[in-house]
Amino acid sequence: QVHVVESGGGLVQAGGSLRLSCAASGSIFSINNMAWYRQGPGKQRELVAGITRGGVTNYADSVKGRFTISRDNAENTVYLQMNSLKPEDTADYYCRIVGPGYGYWGQGTQVTVSS
Repeated sequence: QVHVVESGGGLVQAGGSLRLSCAASGSIFSINNMAWYRQGPGKQRELVAGITRGGVTNYADSVKGRFTISRDNAENTVYLQMNSLKPEDTADYYCRIVGPGYGYWGQGTQVTVSS
């Protein structure tokens, strides 16, 4: 059984910062890619940032320069540092882990940015 658990969401004013964490545990091995997605009200789920096992990152254009993704391979954990938050960043944020023959989603954590 695999558990993927996000934490760190909350309410923040525009211009503020939050750090999301996602920890994977259970019967998993060799996680290749870890990523953060988000789904805003009335919108489709979209990729925010991803990181490979080797540390190669990619970002959505809307968050470049403001968000930073990182991971700890030993702890099967991925982080998302979010700075200069905007009201349009308001969404449920989901973690996804992908490895050989598997992919799992977390349950999501809510981020609300007030103007």
